[in-house]
Amino acid sequence: MKGTSHFVQLNGEEFYVQTWGQAHLPKLLMLHGFPEYSGGYADLAPKLAGMYHCIAPDQRGYGQSWAPAEVGAYTTSKLVGDMVALIESDVIGHGPIAVMGHDWGAAVAYGLAMFRPDLVQRLIIANGVHPVPFQTAMAAGGAQSEASQYINFLRSDQAEEVLGADDCAKLLSLFSANMDMGWLQGKTRAAYLTEWQRPGRLRGMINWYKASPLKVANPGQPLENLPQLPREKLMVHCPHLLIWGENDTALLPETTQELEEFAPQLTRTNIANADHWVLHQNPEAVADAILDWVIGPETYIP
Repeated sequence: MKGTSHFVQLNGEEFYVQTWGQAHLPKLLMLHGFPEYSGGYADLAPKLAGMYHCIAPDQRGYGQSWAPAEVGAYTTSKLVGDMVALIESDVIGHGPIAVMGHDWGAAVAYGLAMFRPDLVQRLIIANGVHPVPFQTAMAAGGAQSEASQYINFLRSDQAEEVLGADDCAKLLSLFSANMDMGWLQGKTRAAYLTEWQRPGRLRGMINWYKASPLKVANPGQPLENLPQLPREKLMVHCPHLLIWGENDTALLPETTQELEEFAPQLTRTNIANADHWVLHQNPEAVADAILDWVIGPETYIP
């Protein structure tokens, strides 16, 4: 199924949105991460479009959406505010709705569920992390601290220039480090390069990292005296599905330890032979996991 696309004004700024499925169906807001764009859901959304009206925006700083240059424009409250405005726009109209996030999109999806629970009926996360377990893992000085060292590079002054050089060669290598990138070929690869090379987009993308307050320890050097996060305000009270590509080398399983403390209605589903890019590597398994969770395996007929 081919999606449709249009622009929408959110808080006075222009955002690009792709949709799949019929508008009368229940809404599923699908939030991409780094360094993707709304097209990151083009493999999965058609498989859910019989049950959901799937809505995937280019988030702030990405693709064809508004990309302010200032780091301060990328705080969590502003990123979540964009999606609040989208839910309340004519594209969706009201909540609560189902919300899905992958990678950085998970951070915004969690933000919606935690800070605007009136807008989120169900929360689906694919290889993404809740801020408290993630900060704990990155601060420990262990395997996740080592795996997250790329964040320090992305926060550096030279990151934008380095990532964009030689037709985004460094970004492509960062994107695919220790991962199966067989899906990023041909027209798909060309489409990603087009989105990355739009003016100001590399800066916008890395500003998400620069604006984040989360800290990364050096391997073997645990961080001490971290600021205490307000755990009571970071709860997810709606039903929550976590889908995990088991071979992820960017986000390790320790980043989801004790997630049940923050999401008492959590269901976990692991997908073998997939990694961080599970949405592309096995969209069928992801769609089946979502549909089974929502309506049950005996009810859903492909």
